This record gives sequence, structure tokens and C-alpha cells, in this order.
Amino acid sequence: MSSHDTAVSDDALAVLFTDAHTARSFREEPPPIEQVRRAYDNARWAPTALNSQPMRLDLLASPEARQRLAPLMAGINQEPVLGAPLVLIVSADLALDQSMRELGASEQMLERLAGSLEMRQGLARDSALIQLGYLVLALRAEGLDVGVMTGADLPGIDAEFHADRPWQTIAVVCVGHGDADAFHPRAGRHDFETVSQVL
Repeated sequence: MSSHDTAVSDDALAVLFTDAHTARSFREEPPPIEQVRRAYDNARWAPTALNSQPMRLDLLASPEARQRLAPLMAGINQEPVLGAPLVLIVSADLALDQSMRELGASEQMLERLAGSLEMRQGLARDSALIQLGYLVLALRAEGLDVGVMTGADLPGIDAEFHADRPWQTIAVVCVGHGDADAFHPRAGRHDFETVSQVL
């Protein structure tokens, strides 16, 4: 038990939060697909709105796939994409009225979703972003370093990788083990008093 009397140890909190940094460059190694599979299998149990579970993943494990993605990234983000052993395109599935049926959603909710693209888009994007946060922590729990990027031509990524499916890209995540130059110095963070009010 940690000194904070939390459910996990201080060492675990350090791996997930306080000692973890965004990685910008990676060691050359095989793509950690099985670790990503385990991370997803854990992260999928965390809550989303209406149990919508809209996050979808493209795992770019080959250099050829990453080379297709690189021109669609902002200039500063191209090198990490090309150098990472594995890159995830994280998307939101806009066909929630179909996928949520498999999860036991009510017919009333499915009908509402089917009748409103705006509702599907909002629910899918919001919950997929929440799931992305869970996934980052689950990947860190697997001992992996990650770099999350949104500087990209997201519609262009959809045209390149999702032309045959209703997936809308929300982020790109480089995954692997950071090399010696992977991590920048820690930037500042707001403290609790700055961001909260007790009513």
C-alpha cells in the first residue's frame, strides 16, 4: 500500500502518471502488438457514455503502412511516425446504431442514434476520446512509451485508411520504447487549487 493509502502503489502511480513522459523517438524493435492487445483488453472495461465503446484502432505495424501515414502528419510529427515500431490511428466509429446493438443497447436508443448523425458524431467522438485516455494509461501499464499526436490532416487520414468504413480519426499514437533522446524535460502542470472550486 502506498503512503497515500491509495489502491495502487506509489510505483504504479509513477508508471502511469508522475514519471511518464510523451515519447518523441523510439528504439528499433518489433511492433508490440500483443502488448497493445492486452492494453486494449484492460482499457475496454472502463466506462463510456451509454457503454458506447466507439474507439477503433488501426495498427500500423509495417514500414510501408507508416510511410502511407507520414505525409498526412504535420511536419514535426512525421519523424516519430516513421521511427516508431508501431503507430495507432485512433478513431471514433460513427455507426454507433449498429455497433451498440452488439453491446445490448436498447432499441429506443438505437433508433434515436440511427435518426441523428449529430448525436452519433458527438457521442462517438466524446467517448472515443475518453477511451483514448484509458488506452494511454493501459499502454503505460504494459511498460510501453507513447506519443499522442493530433497535428495531422485527419480527414486525409480517413480518406487514406477509412474509405470503406465510418471511422473518423481523432489522434495518432506512436507506441514502443523510447530511446535516449525520446523525452523532453517535464513541462509545468496546474495544481489542484488552480483548477478547482469546492462548493
